[in-house]
Amino acid sequence: MSAAFLILDDNDVFASTLARSLSRRGFSAIVAHSGEDALKAAATTDFAYATIDLQLQQDSGLQWIAPLREKLPHARLLVLTGYASIATTVQAIKAGADNYLAKPANLDSILSALEHSANDASTDLDHTDAAAPLSVERLEWEHIQRVLVENQGNISSTARALNMHRRTLQRKLAKRPVAK
Repeated sequence: MSAAFLILDDNDVFASTLARSLSRRGFSAIVAHSGEDALKAAATTDFAYATIDLQLQQDSGLQWIAPLREKLPHARLLVLTGYASIATTVQAIKAGADNYLAKPANLDSILSALEHSANDASTDLDHTDAAAPLSVERLEWEHIQRVLVENQGNISSTARALNMHRRTLQRKLAKRPVAK
């Protein structure tokens, strides 16, 4: 019997590609395109693993972590996102995710992240990336994300807190985060 794998992602191409790759590795993959669909699937199947996209079309994947954790207490939950930041990583781990991974991610890195908890990953990073400080652009991105979280995602409030024009903030948020 293969391990059941839940994929919560609104991107059809990514979700179907991941499901197909997982099937080739012996997993039984089920794709849910919304949080409601994921909860319905979790009610009928005991998943061993789940990936949750952070930015779904209708809402944030963060809000689905706790309900999925409640339905699947023993499952390994991994948050995948194209817009990684320290603030959302902390939120995801506090909500109950086991790990957090930035897209693009290949199948091996996804499976590796599911096998290791975020605490294991952070201790590994302490030894490898200690000599590489973050760039100024990356620090700015992290600060914007932290202030955005403090303002519950409200762009206007965040712009006021940062003493920045709202459109400037929106342009910065529309860009992908810079590399470390």
